[in-house]
Amino acid sequence: MPDLRFKPQAAQNTEIPRPKRAEGQWALGYTEPLNKNEQSKKDDDPLNVRDRILHTYSRRGFDSIDPADLRGRFRWMGLYTQRAPGFDGGKTAQLEEEELDDRFFMMRVRTDGAILDGPALRALGEVSTAYARNTADITDRNNIQYHWVEIESVPAIWEQLEAVGLTTLEACGDSPRPFLGSPVAGIAKDEIIDGSSALEEIKRRILGNPDFSNLPRKFKTALTGHPSHDVAPEVNDVSFVGTVHPEHGPGFDLWVGGGLSTNPMLAHKLGVWIPLDEVADAWEGVAGIFRDYGYRRLRSKARLKFLLADWGKEKFREVLENEYLHRALVDNPSPEAPVTAGDHIGIHEQKDGKFYVGAAPVVGRIDGSTLSALGDLVETYGARGARLTAYQKLVVIGVAAEDTAAFADDLEKIGLTARPSNWRRSTMACTGIEFCKLAIVDTKERARLLVTELEKRFPDLDTQISVNVNGCPNACARTQVADIGLKGQLVMDADGQQVEGFQVHLGGALGLNPVMGRKLRAHKVTSAGLDDYVTAVVSAYLSDRTEGERFATWVTRADETLLRGEPVSS
Repeated sequence: MPDLRFKPQAAQNTEIPRPKRAEGQWALGYTEPLNKNEQSKKDDDPLNVRDRILHTYSRRGFDSIDPADLRGRFRWMGLYTQRAPGFDGGKTAQLEEEELDDRFFMMRVRTDGAILDGPALRALGEVSTAYARNTADITDRNNIQYHWVEIESVPAIWEQLEAVGLTTLEACGDSPRPFLGSPVAGIAKDEIIDGSSALEEIKRRILGNPDFSNLPRKFKTALTGHPSHDVAPEVNDVSFVGTVHPEHGPGFDLWVGGGLSTNPMLAHKLGVWIPLDEVADAWEGVAGIFRDYGYRRLRSKARLKFLLADWGKEKFREVLENEYLHRALVDNPSPEAPVTAGDHIGIHEQKDGKFYVGAAPVVGRIDGSTLSALGDLVETYGARGARLTAYQKLVVIGVAAEDTAAFADDLEKIGLTARPSNWRRSTMACTGIEFCKLAIVDTKERARLLVTELEKRFPDLDTQISVNVNGCPNACARTQVADIGLKGQLVMDADGQQVEGFQVHLGGALGLNPVMGRKLRAHKVTSAGLDDYVTAVVSAYLSDRTEGERFATWVTRADETLLRGEPVSS
């Protein structure tokens, strides 16, 4: 039975909504596991698998791994088996997970908003070249993601990463996933408040802590004190967003219950003011509610957003204050939203007179050689290091004013750019069928080819248009909140053949007017026809827009024929 010593057996002062049927909520007494995932976590705390990896599996090899560890508890160590080659997208939903397993692993390294100095960047690069066939994608959760990792190599990888302060612990699993932090925390001239110390404190308290290692499902955290809301706070389970109280000064608003996937929901803004030194307490309270009252019966409902949808934000705040924080939160209007979220690409002056340089790979795909070279550049120019962003990009911090042009030129030489086209700057893609067992279509390479083609067709685009490419409905690349969101699926081509393609979402946005993208009824695009489809829609927008009209705004009023990429009949 779960250890409830540190959890409320039942709320003492607050009426708790009870669902019509048991949903596996611990604090309401439903502690018996209701699915295989919950049973596995009850059988053994997933944190314990680290020792088995170090002392058994890495020595005896892949075939020695207990299936419950392989397809469950390994995730708490940042490890998933990757997709075996030879299975097309049609097999994804037809085969059992073990049939799709390769004998190699994807590994995620969390950075949690930290600055990666030269040694850290080189360590990330050296791990990639030595143990991961030179793979090293930047994800949209501030991770570095490797592929082709063998179980025998894991102890050596951990040793090298931990030597520079990095870890894979709880980078996956039903745990506090890697935190999104502002890449310009502590350095931006227009920053409201630097939340770095709060993220560090949350990490100190919870990483590897059994009180938070068994959550109903993944739990995503974001924190920013920058007015551009540069961590996608609307779509995280818990977000702390910089705000100013008229009497108390800078602090954070609390947003809860955001998330995408197959049931997308935007976060509820509580409209409060939390001082910097109380952020970690509030995080523990929100995570504690999720742990104790989250729905554990069905995996499809085991996210905080479903609890918020049922309770409402007023009840959630009441429980948080009365049963977890034991104090009232200070009311304060939620901060004004930016027109669009910041990505910090380009060259910008810091508050100390130095500069930060935001650089873009193509759809997050880089490699170990690039990371090592970046580490060398950071040290050559005396920069502090680099942070990863929520948009599969990176920001180098602390470049001297007189060195910015030369530094940007040297970035180009290693395959990065601080002067990207709109398409390179504003396109993201998830891992896709190349490595992911859930994916249906190719994403990374298809998105790279799309970027290349759109740069030729629209070389001088004068406005940002985002394109997010996802290999399945799970929305790891935030399909629903892009200008053009592409959700991978199998579709029929003109010859009646089943081929890779996409369902299209148009006009999604975060920021000032957050909205889920518009889905066109019965409209699908083949992967082969994607370049021409995007060209047609963008061309229609450019010819039909009013002055200053954003793509997402245009989508709300555009003729559906234009959105389908078809010419309007006269």
